[in-house]
Amino acid sequence: MNLRRDVFQAIADPTRRAILLLVASQSMTAGAIASNFDTARPTVSKHLQILTECELLEQEQNGREIHYHLNAKKMKDVADFIEPFRNMWDDRFNKLESIMKKYKTKK
Repeated sequence: MNLRRDVFQAIADPTRRAILLLVASQSMTAGAIASNFDTARPTVSKHLQILTECELLEQEQNGREIHYHLNAKKMKDVADFIEPFRNMWDDRFNKLESIMKKYKTKK
């Protein structure tokens, strides 16, 4: 059964977010990634499979080893989707701060 993977479901898991942070600065093998976690290697492999299916990670064969690295384009797509929400909340917090400053000076 081939499941369609959603990027946001993938990054909802804290282990997968940790994996993304690990490979953000350098490509790593599955074994190197797994050594950073207290879970079984097959569990980490499943997380890598999900991240690869969502195209957040890319695989690169280097001899007998497979190196995983971040797919910057896909991460940018995620960031671009989130940006309007970040802007909205920044505006709301700035307005709240302004109201609080006015309220504080009235007291």
